[in-house]
Amino acid sequence: MDLDLQGKNAIVTGGTRGIGRAIAELLAAEGCNVALCARHEAAVDATVAALAARGVKSWGGRVDVGEIEGLRGWVATAADVLGGLDIFVANVSALAQSMDDDSWRRSLEIDIMGTVAGVEAAIPFLEKSQAGAIVVVGTTGAIEIAGPPRPYASAKAALVPYVKALARNLAGKNIRANMVSPGNVYFTGGVWNILEQGNPALFKTMLERNPMGRMGTPEEVANAVVFLASPRASFITGTNLIVDGALTQRVQF
Repeated sequence: MDLDLQGKNAIVTGGTRGIGRAIAELLAAEGCNVALCARHEAAVDATVAALAARGVKSWGGRVDVGEIEGLRGWVATAADVLGGLDIFVANVSALAQSMDDDSWRRSLEIDIMGTVAGVEAAIPFLEKSQAGAIVVVGTTGAIEIAGPPRPYASAKAALVPYVKALARNLAGKNIRANMVSPGNVYFTGGVWNILEQGNPALFKTMLERNPMGRMGTPEEVANAVVFLASPRASFITGTNLIVDGALTQRVQF
């Protein structure tokens, strides 16, 4: 299916590894120009070069999305460099699992405030698009409890009503807003790969909880994100698409 993304312009936060990298690569493969950010300059430069090799305009910057003013300025610059903005993907997360004060603070600053600040900075540019789209990457941890309290899950849960409110309030401006919530996603250097190496027994237990017998891949999550960001999803807005291989047991009404 042609997703009608040729020549569109997209921003992806946290676009150098894992899910974010897969999203950026798939957007570029569909002919979309991509701007991305991450905290490590070398990774940004390498990813920008890889995307540019696909024949699209690619640009990036070293950004900590927890630094709100810097993020806002970068989004505006990225939209200017690309020549407009059609898609904003909020992917960055602190992935904080501990119950200490710093983990809660980073979750609030990065997962919540970083997402909101990035989205709000993008909206004036998306308003000028004929097919504006916002996609926020969440987690199934926000919709179903699967362990002890964690800042990561709580912070992501706060974004679910935010995205729904965006969809309702921006519909008249032809901007759609959706969320994609992945289950367990495995990739080299990711949290599940680290657990596999550090605690193989626990990893095996977690793996067995997946009904499909495996964890998902970044590319499988990217497929959902890019589809929702594309004009082919033109009447889908305000949804939280679960991509988890039937890991969660809740019924989606």
